[in-house]
Amino acid sequence: MIGHEKLEIFGCGDQDFYKSLLISQLGPSEELRLLAGAEAHGFHLRYTLALLMIAFLTLELRIEAAHSLKDKRQVTRSLKDRLRSSFNVAVAELEPSLLWNQATIGVVSVSHSRDYLDGLMKNVERAATRIANNTGADVTDSFVEFL
Repeated sequence: MIGHEKLEIFGCGDQDFYKSLLISQLGPSEELRLLAGAEAHGFHLRYTLALLMIAFLTLELRIEAAHSLKDKRQVTRSLKDRLRSSFNVAVAELEPSLLWNQATIGVVSVSHSRDYLDGLMKNVERAATRIANNTGADVTDSFVEFL
């Protein structure tokens, strides 16, 4: 998970004041001015952590139609390009090997929702299987990890 600092300012007593903002969007002088102004008016400060989930899908491919590294690159490049254009994900070939009949593809996405990432990775896996079958390859194994 990736943390992102968030500043929450709460009013004290009967004051009804609440403001939330991302510290990373403030410059150093603006942050100091905000902190000094909040403390001068009797507000309590509290830091929280907004968490992001990372989903990592690994696809193991067997490319029976490939007879050279050029054939392998054509299949993997087609798969990577089509997954990138269809879904908002990062795609790369992992563990590049000199064997032209197998490849490992990694797909990564980031979101606040684990449910969204789970559904997205299932859709990516289905699309990858379909695309691979159309290009003469088979997805022999796939698994998803959440970080």
